[in-house]
Amino acid sequence: MELFKVTLSLIVIASLSATLSSAHPGFNFGWGGHGGSSGWSFSLFPEFYQFSCPQANDIVMSVLERAIANEPRMAASLLRLHFHDCFVQGCDASVLLDDSATIVSEKNSGPNKNSLRGFEVIDEIKGKLEEACPQIVSCADILALAARGSTILSGGPNWELPLGRRDSKTASLTTSNTNIPPPNSTLQNLVTLFKRQGLDEVDLVALSGGHTIGMARCVTFKQRLYNQNGNNQPDQTLDKGYYYNLKSVCPKSGGDNNISPLDFASPAKFDNTYFKLILWGKGLLTSDEVLFTGSAVTTMQLVKRYAEDESLFFDQFAKSMVKMGNISPLTGFKGEVRKNCRRVD
Repeated sequence: MELFKVTLSLIVIASLSATLSSAHPGFNFGWGGHGGSSGWSFSLFPEFYQFSCPQANDIVMSVLERAIANEPRMAASLLRLHFHDCFVQGCDASVLLDDSATIVSEKNSGPNKNSLRGFEVIDEIKGKLEEACPQIVSCADILALAARGSTILSGGPNWELPLGRRDSKTASLTTSNTNIPPPNSTLQNLVTLFKRQGLDEVDLVALSGGHTIGMARCVTFKQRLYNQNGNNQPDQTLDKGYYYNLKSVCPKSGGDNNISPLDFASPAKFDNTYFKLILWGKGLLTSDEVLFTGSAVTTMQLVKRYAEDESLFFDQFAKSMVKMGNISPLTGFKGEVRKNCRRVD
């Protein structure tokens, strides 16, 4: 009798799983751990779209190749989008939502306004995925795929990317203003904000290495040039030659939207030059340079090690990107898969 009950239970579970997989292609059950009272557990895994949309990554890469060929800076912008998404409500594509009757957009937060870019590229990717596999691939997964693809196309590492995130129906302007590290962060502030997301000092230094590509606006480093400590003096950790070069780009008054490369030696190439520049006092942002000058032995040693060994940096960057991409994802029955990344369905 007991054997009959067990067999019947397994048949019911298998039937339920098959029904859900049919209704939601790409939807799978994970077993064990963190299942709550129901016993169900949903986890991210690389093969999530293997049957429901096997061409998903190829579609993402084809759009990225054209976008980055037209504007190499776009790679860094898309990498940053994923970062600014995950640090707010977890990796749920909340950053992509526009203002509406029910949404106050994160695009208007201090770290994002007039600064975050790449939304049109995400729109194009989503449009092509909707043509190929309607309502299958989430906007949150598109952000994760675009971040990886942008890294690869810039010469950086590849990694096995867990998928299966779903999209939030909410956004948080307040959390966007408080959780994303500002460019003038002290080292302690950076460590605190990363720790809040379950990321440690190794993740902090490795993920900061994403600044090996891309540009920053004058307004984000002006304080370092003219009034770093409230005494109308420049940041003393800045290399003098680099300081004078930056002054020519970023005047004391005006010019806030003038841009300068985060890694002036190879701004479009994903490499470890960023860390070498920090060692030489040529990190652009306060939040870059404090990784070496912030009197924390751990971060200082990591900057030195990544400057010496690019493959070590690449390996840890990939691991930390996976870890960041796993911050509080919506899975299973939570959230939705948006048809349009800019608005809830």
